[in-house]
Amino acid sequence: QVQLAESGGGLVQPGGSLRLSCAASRFTLDKHAIGWFRQAPGKEREGVSCISRFDYSTTYGDSVKARFIISRDNGRNTAYLQMNNLQPEDTAIYYCAASTRACDLGSNDWQYWGQGTQVTVSS
Repeated sequence: QVQLAESGGGLVQPGGSLRLSCAASRFTLDKHAIGWFRQAPGKEREGVSCISRFDYSTTYGDSVKARFIISRDNGRNTAYLQMNNLQPEDTAIYYCAASTRACDLGSNDWQYWGQGTQVTVSS
């Protein structure tokens, strides 16, 4: 069964950093665009960032630009989200997803999803 597994979430103080990982099993990430999404309590799911499968171009949501960095290591079959200068409004469950189609945070064509990892930013 195809699986994506997120890790690296936790509790961090405002201004701190975390790096999330998204490890794939039973399929190869290099044939997929990878996206990160988040959902806070009572809010709709929000596209955070994605990285394309061909030229590794990246896209970021407006709320995380200049603070978050997405990357991928196809050799490790893993993608990452480096999150810097975290703020309380970044508190959410973060999900990674994979798609054989374009890197499009507004698309519903993300075929595979992980179970999510909680990120809490609080002093």
